[in-house]
Amino acid sequence: MIDLNERTVEKKGYKLHIVENKKFKTIHIIAKFRSQLSRESITKRALLPFVLQQGTERYPTANAFRRALDDLYGATFSIDGSKKGEQHILTARMSIANQAYLSTDENVLQAALKFFSETIFNPKQENGKFDANIVAKEKQTLKQKITALDDDKMHYANTRMIDEMCKDEPYHLHIHGYPEDLDGISEENLYQYYLEMIEEDPLDIYIMGDFESIDINQLVGSLFDRNLKKIQEQDHLTEDPLVKRSKEVIEEQDVQQGKLHLGYRTHTKFADPDYPALQVFNAIFGGFPSSKLFINVREKNSLAYYAASQFESHKGLLFVFSGIAPQDFEQAKTIILEQMDAMRKGEFTEDQISEAKRLIINQYKETLDDPFGMIEVLYNQRIANSNRSVRTFIEEINQVEKDEIIKIANKLELDTVYFLTAKGGQMDE
Repeated sequence: MIDLNERTVEKKGYKLHIVENKKFKTIHIIAKFRSQLSRESITKRALLPFVLQQGTERYPTANAFRRALDDLYGATFSIDGSKKGEQHILTARMSIANQAYLSTDENVLQAALKFFSETIFNPKQENGKFDANIVAKEKQTLKQKITALDDDKMHYANTRMIDEMCKDEPYHLHIHGYPEDLDGISEENLYQYYLEMIEEDPLDIYIMGDFESIDINQLVGSLFDRNLKKIQEQDHLTEDPLVKRSKEVIEEQDVQQGKLHLGYRTHTKFADPDYPALQVFNAIFGGFPSSKLFINVREKNSLAYYAASQFESHKGLLFVFSGIAPQDFEQAKTIILEQMDAMRKGEFTEDQISEAKRLIINQYKETLDDPFGMIEVLYNQRIANSNRSVRTFIEEINQVEKDEIIKIANKLELDTVYFLTAKGGQMDE
């Protein structure tokens, strides 16, 4: 049984997580900054990863930046943003070869840590502002990315459903920002926002690898030390709203295939005792190709090109996705709701429960086969203030019983039905 060997050290202005793992021939360095989702700053925060990868004080051009990575024996580096519950996470990742497998006397890990620190704390700037050409170019890159995401109608439909479902909650904010904000972002105000992030965001740094005979804490030293201006360590949780009445939103566009998405409030989050039961519920309901949604909506009734569900564990939401012919809206919606009713009534077998548990545990182990997957597992625990270990999680999944799954199903509340359909509706009355 896998367990993650994590040691946390309180450093100056951040937490260092040392994860000893002999499984990989690489070492991985990950930094995670988190902040409350905010409409005022979200587009700046979405733009920052693009700008920070274009150069540092020491490596001021994209070419110099890439050469520095090549000199570190083909190291890789990336930064991106994500949303976990009401929080906006910026993640910087770096992977390098383990010194033990290289024929060099150079301390590659130390050089990599210095490079990583440089990318975070010393981006290319002059007189308190980013490079104007870089900012202009990366604003265009971000705008193109937002447009491309809107062209992906499955992504668009889910974004619109969340817009409607969570419109009074920070969670509805778009993680890639808003095109209308871009004209108001300058090299000066973006750099000022970057400084706020560096000085105020809670920061966690994870270093994972085989560290036999290496004192990581000593090697890191003061490379990532920060003098925090103010601490944002408190969790940002909005109240979990009760659904007074579910709403239905129908939107028309030039599309061939309709997108029917449903949003539920689970009232269960990552650290809650009934979280394992939610996992098993979702696996039976719509999480895998053996699930009720896939079999009944797609296979038996041939109504959907796809039909599945997934949940957001830090916000307490469950989403149903399906792609259907525009005229099949009412029938598909009815069958999806019938599958939820069947779950609430306990219309599933012990064999289905056993199969769901097996699939969840296999998927979880696959996540742990990837170094960044391991870090995500640990970070989820960190931001949820949970200490549920890998071993405990697997044991809890195996112990979930039918009545707990039924109880979870009956906790779920349908909040929003969103349907993206062809112009003119083309729906049978």
